[in-house]
Amino acid sequence: MTKTVLVLVENVNEYLPILEGNGFRLILAPTPAMRAQAVASRGDEIDAVLTRGPLGLTADEIAALPKLGIICVIGAGYEQVDLLAAEARGITVTNGAGVNAPTVADHAMALLLSAVRDIPLADASVRRSEWRKVTRPSFANKRIGILGLGAVGMAIARRALGFDMQVSYHSRSRRDDVDFTYHATPLALATECDFLIVATPGGGGTRHLIDKAAIEALGSEGFLVNIARASVIDTDALVDALQHGRLAGAALDVFDDEPQVPDALKTLSNVVLTPHVAGLSPEASRATVQMVADNLSAFYAGKPVLTPVHS
Repeated sequence: MTKTVLVLVENVNEYLPILEGNGFRLILAPTPAMRAQAVASRGDEIDAVLTRGPLGLTADEIAALPKLGIICVIGAGYEQVDLLAAEARGITVTNGAGVNAPTVADHAMALLLSAVRDIPLADASVRRSEWRKVTRPSFANKRIGILGLGAVGMAIARRALGFDMQVSYHSRSRRDDVDFTYHATPLALATECDFLIVATPGGGGTRHLIDKAAIEALGSEGFLVNIARASVIDTDALVDALQHGRLAGAALDVFDDEPQVPDALKTLSNVVLTPHVAGLSPEASRATVQMVADNLSAFYAGKPVLTPVHS
């Protein structure tokens, strides 16, 4: 029997034929209005849901889908999926942990390079024929801290080593398989690094790990990059530090209320902003949809899914 997948994601359409080629029928609902209509009018058809962490799936939506057996999340984060509601129904949840790690790490380093070397303003000055020349820091021997040493964090660390940087990290627990310096708290990490990259999952457990104290500890010559979730950083404290020179610069791919971005961030010259694209590449999109197809196929064949998520 053909299974029907409600697709809530909006950025992998080119690769959705992978799912169709595996025998799945798709209902595309990439906007809030289409999503609400699909759940209300076709809820009894839907066997599976494909979503992203920020898009999630609510308890009310889960309750409205009587045939729902599996929720597949593209990417590592699943913070807006109601795991308790899914667990109560015996619904399997999977994610795409690690699939797009190389692409996210590439973007993290691109953001760091852009912010530290002042690339956006330098580019703009050339286009205005101003020939603005400003001395900026180099990377060799700088201390880079990584908050979250999962697949993305490890990929960032490997790239940082290529720039001759000293790598340290904070994660929920110390890793025995790396030689990087471990710090017991985010504050301790921020105190001992020049550049800090946030690569930890979102959700209540990581909210504001980088708070005012951590930002102040990073200091007036420090740079902060976030390719994880905006909730990990206290945005108000970040803006205040950037406005008053207590932090040299920041580069952000994620925001608290996407696609809305605070005007205060847009007007700062020491910030680089991108529209939550760190994980997007043809290679990553293809691989993540293939992971969804593999998880769905395993689930409906009665086999263990590849990347289960537990509440």
